[in-house]
Amino acid sequence: MDASSMSEAELAFFRDLLTDQLNGLIVEAGRTVEGMNGERTEFPDPTDRASLESDRNFDLRIRDRERKLIKKIREALDRIQDGSFGVCDECGGPISVERLRARPVTTLCIACKAEQEAEERTAEKAQRGR
Repeated sequence: MDASSMSEAELAFFRDLLTDQLNGLIVEAGRTVEGMNGERTEFPDPTDRASLESDRNFDLRIRDRERKLIKKIREALDRIQDGSFGVCDECGGPISVERLRARPVTTLCIACKAEQEAEERTAEKAQRGR
């Protein structure tokens, strides 16, 4: 199933879903930057300072993950545009609509993803065995 075998309604659904997710992530990133610009930087209590730094690091880790997701969302939107959305990068077969609903940025069908995860587990076991 390439994108051309998906209905226009399905493609529109995924385009809208991805666009909404993208816009939400961009808004959140802007709020984080605004919040950091307005934070106090002088604290008489070192514990308060440490707490702020810990919270800031946590927020930055979340935003980094979101930045990566933004990239994946944009790539998925490009795949919708070029007609390759819903096609597995590994085997070229269809990615089920159910899988795309659960993870619309995916590039692998269930079988290829399961195989990839099994290979990763095998590699991890080999690493621990050294």
